[in-house]
Amino acid sequence: MILQVEDLSVAYYGKKIVRDVNFSVEKGEILVIAGESGSGKSTILKSIGGLLGKGGNIIDGQIFFDGKEITNLPDSERRKISGDSIGYIFQNAGASFCPIRKIGEQIFESVKSHRDWSKNDFIARAEEIMLKINLKPEILEEYPFKLSGGMAQRAGILAATILEPKLLLADEPTSALDIVTQAGVVKELLKLRERLKISIILVTHDLKIAKFMADKVLIIKNGSQIEFGTKNQIFNAPQELYTRELLEAANL
Repeated sequence: MILQVEDLSVAYYGKKIVRDVNFSVEKGEILVIAGESGSGKSTILKSIGGLLGKGGNIIDGQIFFDGKEITNLPDSERRKISGDSIGYIFQNAGASFCPIRKIGEQIFESVKSHRDWSKNDFIARAEEIMLKINLKPEILEEYPFKLSGGMAQRAGILAATILEPKLLLADEPTSALDIVTQAGVVKELLKLRERLKISIILVTHDLKIAKFMADKVLIIKNGSQIEFGTKNQIFNAPQELYTRELLEAANL
């Protein structure tokens, strides 16, 4: 078991946003968290990644990662695992980079906080990954604003996976992309899972992507867990009316 979430409840400025959520992820599994926009999917992901930000608090429940409780880690402990053991791909990866610094400089700086790599070590490792995700090495010398949406997302994948984390958190990584680029990013994530045996938690409102990628699916509505099960259970034998309504709306 790489991740176990038990009775998770999260609030922002005292207002409960997520209520009593439970799920688990095994090594090499892909869990898709699906539901309507604003249902609390990204809040669950940020809770795991330690990225709730100002006003956000885990008010109940526990999160266990690789056998260790990480529910409310001090910042110093969180920094040890963020980026190293747990990677994060943002919805708009381009916006997650500083606009006035080169892509390579920013990723190298993050790597140096976890690994004693030389610049040559970093470039060699980065180019190895870039070859696999269809990203040209020259991108390391580019500024974020010069990248297309698809290239920015692939740069985000590079940043999140260069240290080969055990768990990758992907927050709607395809929602801002055209259909062709969406397919490319999905395929790259599946290849990464196959190559690194990495576990992935993917947040999406697109059930077609969920059906294509998932081993397990968690359905969320208004911050509450509606249904959790294997892909086969959710798509072929859903138990809850809301799940059936979502599938019908997506023509699945």
